[in-house]
Parts: sequence; structure tokens; C-alpha cells
Amino acid sequence: MISAAHTLPSPRLAVLGAGRVGATLARVAAEAGLEVSIAASGDPAAIALIAQVLAPGAEPRWAADAVRDADVVVLAIPLHRFPAFDPGLVAGKIVVDAMNYWPPIDGVQEMFDDDRYGSSEIVARRLAGSTVVKAFNHIGYHELESERLPPGAPDRRSLGVAGDDPMAVASVSAIVERIGYDVVAMDSLRAGRAFEPGGPVFGAALSRDEFALAVRQAAAA
Repeated sequence: MISAAHTLPSPRLAVLGAGRVGATLARVAAEAGLEVSIAASGDPAAIALIAQVLAPGAEPRWAADAVRDADVVVLAIPLHRFPAFDPGLVAGKIVVDAMNYWPPIDGVQEMFDDDRYGSSEIVARRLAGSTVVKAFNHIGYHELESERLPPGAPDRRSLGVAGDDPMAVASVSAIVERIGYDVVAMDSLRAGRAFEPGGPVFGAALSRDEFALAVRQAAAA
């Protein structure tokens, strides 16, 4: 099932990963008025300059502290580091998987090299104590910043949000809407395979109706 998202109060956000994707997500979320922290794998002092320049408004913190105080955690680390990621760090949290498995770019990753599952389904199996939602993986970090528009704008781009838990999907959708995008919410994590490299909406600038149509047509093919 595909639906438009309902707006909910904006949650506090922790972004794990201070690379291009993580820093951009933290910046646009902070600019949208969200309370945002950003963390890497070590001392927050090591990313203080990155946060100041690339994500002003986002507070650099130790990962454990950022996660503890967050309602939603965005996982934006390099995919090859995920097998060593500690599931306990995000236990009990809504986790947004913004990563991609893209072998031509990143090489084959054994954990993700199983076409029975989408990459976020594999993430969710490892993060069994968390509620995983797939979002932000099908738009480039540079576009995420440049293509934001206010609600009701005629050319407003849509992003997909997929997950098995309706309340978690709604919480993440609220973030996406607040940042500056319409949402097409999908009611299963498996449906988020449409967002992955090679999928019908990956990298595509689509309206809400166009996005939903592309996903339906791909599912029916």
C-alpha cells in the first residue's frame, strides 16, 4: 500500500556518519528547525570543524549521547562499516537506513550479497532491537539540499519512506516533510527495494503522483 504521509510533531534527530550524506542530512534538518546532533565513530572534537562548516546548527556529540537523546537515528555510515556496527547502540530506537548497497561502486559486500532481501531488510535483521525505516537513500546528497521546496509548491519533489511500523514511518515522514519534500509512504520495508540502485525511483526527481505510479508499475511488472 502506498499513501501520502500525515504530518506529525518533529522528532529529535541524531545522524550517525559525518561524511557527505550525513553532514548534508544534518544541515538541512537543522535549517528546517529540527533539533539535530551528529556523531562519527570517535571523539566529537574530531568532527567539530566539519559540523561547523558543513552542518551548522547540528551539535557534534559522542554517538552514544546523540542516540540516547534522539527520537530518530539516521544511519549514514559507509556500508562496508555496517558489519562492525554495534546493534546495541541503537536498540529501542527508530533507525533510518540511508545507506545503499551498490556493488559497481563499493564492491561486493558479503553481508548484503543476497538478492532475496533488500539491503534495509538485511540491516533490520541485524538491528533486531530497533525499528528500521528506509529513506533518503534514493536522492543524491547535493540534490537533497538544492531541491527543497515549501509545502504546496507545484514542483515539489517526493521522497519515499518505507517501513513495517506505521508510527515509525509517520515519524520519519514528518522529518522529510519538514525538510522540504512531499512523501510517498510505503507500508513495508520490503517495498523499499524500489528505492535502491536500479529501482524505478532511484535518482529520479518525481512528484508524489509520479513516484507512486512508478513504484506501482514496477511492482506489477
